Amino acid sequence: MAKAQFGNKTPKKPITWSALKQMARMYVHVKPYRGEFLLGLLMLLLSSGSNLAFPKYLGELVDAAQSDPSAIDGIALTLVGLLLAQSVFSFGRIVFFERVAQRSLASLRAAMYNHLVSLPLPFFHEKRIGELTNRLQSDIGVLQETFTSTLAEFIRQVVIIVGGIALLVYQSPSLTGFMLLVLPLVVLLGVFFGSKIRRYAKEVQTASAESNTVVDETLSAVATVKAYTQEGTEKARYRSALERVSALGIRGGILRGAFSSFIILGLFGALVAVIWKGASLIASGEMASGQLFSFVIYSGFIGGSVGGLADVYSRLQRAMGATEAIMAMLDEQPETSGQMPATADTEPTGSTDEAVRFADVHFAYPTRPDVPVLRGLNLILREGQQLALVGSSGAGKSTVVQLLYRFHDPQQGQLLVQGRDAREWPLEALRGRMAWVPQDVVLFGRSILENIRYGRPEASDDDVRRAAEDANAWEFIERFPEGWHTQVGERGVQLSGGQRQRIAIARAMLRDPKLLVLDEATSSLDPESESLVQSALETLMKGRTSLVIAHRLSTVRHADVIAFLHEGEIAEVGSHDELMKLEGGRYRAFVQKQGSGTLTSQ
Repeated sequence: MAKAQFGNKTPKKPITWSALKQMARMYVHVKPYRGEFLLGLLMLLLSSGSNLAFPKYLGELVDAAQSDPSAIDGIALTLVGLLLAQSVFSFGRIVFFERVAQRSLASLRAAMYNHLVSLPLPFFHEKRIGELTNRLQSDIGVLQETFTSTLAEFIRQVVIIVGGIALLVYQSPSLTGFMLLVLPLVVLLGVFFGSKIRRYAKEVQTASAESNTVVDETLSAVATVKAYTQEGTEKARYRSALERVSALGIRGGILRGAFSSFIILGLFGALVAVIWKGASLIASGEMASGQLFSFVIYSGFIGGSVGGLADVYSRLQRAMGATEAIMAMLDEQPETSGQMPATADTEPTGSTDEAVRFADVHFAYPTRPDVPVLRGLNLILREGQQLALVGSSGAGKSTVVQLLYRFHDPQQGQLLVQGRDAREWPLEALRGRMAWVPQDVVLFGRSILENIRYGRPEASDDDVRRAAEDANAWEFIERFPEGWHTQVGERGVQLSGGQRQRIAIARAMLRDPKLLVLDEATSSLDPESESLVQSALETLMKGRTSLVIAHRLSTVRHADVIAFLHEGEIAEVGSHDELMKLEGGRYRAFVQKQGSGTLTSQ
């Protein structure tokens, strides 16, 4: 699996040939709109060209006032025409680039999301969700800025610099040489100063945030601070943080003062030097006053473009970094699905009553390869059977579910479903025949109706209501003013634990699965909620092949078969009564440790 560094800030990437090739991979999303992109590019070139022509005609207007007053109105009308053309071209450039950017980036964002959803579960264990959403938001935002403004700005700056210098050389080669010796150097020094000031400003912001963190931590845990008499320590921490903010601010102030002095002396001094040299050329008859006027404006254009290139280059580097991060995610390998024909995805070709078989399965999580979780697991779940998997925490019970759903695959051994290797099944067919009710139920921040119907989106309202009634959920749903249109909030926070469990059970009932998986479904509930949920589970399991993973043994007693899992292996198998008769048996000891005397007496 490809590794990528995901962070909250988009990293900069040097503009190299390999980085440009990565950026070129984005073309597949721009290609459908390349016609509009080329129109936008044409508008950009025309806008930049009309911008370059403007100072030339301004200079001619100044010369006409002295040499040919009759030409003033014609030149003025030409300037008005240039302004109108530039405004039209600029409008067209922005509209076309924005249309291309929005559509192509929507395509890219959809491709990223589709790819994310198809990635295997271990990928999400290694990455933080915030980092992944940052790829969809922040990095795409960087690319959007690149497509809509940065790229256009880069081309415009290059056109103005190259075209401006060419026009200046045409007007006065000697003055152009003088300007190129003075102005660009001053502008580059100004850019250097500006980057230093921005760096100090960021450091001040960081130091200020750190000082605020001290305040937040201290005030949020003020009782602990007082209980351990650490007020003096916290005061010293805050004072130290403030001193750092102050020192950085002072150094930043010195830099800003130096920058201001530099602008006055350097930049304006360079312009004065250019005008002085131009005035000398006018005095010697080598240049007209209008030409000098145009020359100064062109010099300002070129100086501004040279200075702007540094910022544009920095933004392009961020775009390269965003592209690399996005491509690293898109290069992650999606889940592999089996190649079994779709017509054979429900029933086995041969006769077997084995719904699931774990045959000598060994497994360790990829993040902890040296810590084996399952060590030669052998387990059979037969059709129509209710099998309870019991064991202490860390024995590997939930790992069995992870393998059953093919969130992971065994490193050794074989998992058979309906007599076929699980890896031969299409993932959609394999998972589509199962329903899972976990301990920590996650509901979507939608309505109750949408959460239940998630089990079978095409289900009718009557089917959803029957599932809710069978899950003992309808009685609380109809008490809500909005009924099943009630919004449950993020992750279902508006509902109690028992209500969330019953919604999850209704969702599983609606799916009508061939194999039901219950993973600690009642372990965190109060007695009243547990009774309602247990009743719903019994309805759900009736006549259905079920794998029940339990820690609270009240859900285990009536299972057809109980398998006790110990350190990744099946230690004992049998019914509750059979296992309780085993002297020194692990299951019996486990029940006694639970203090569940009621289990044996019922």
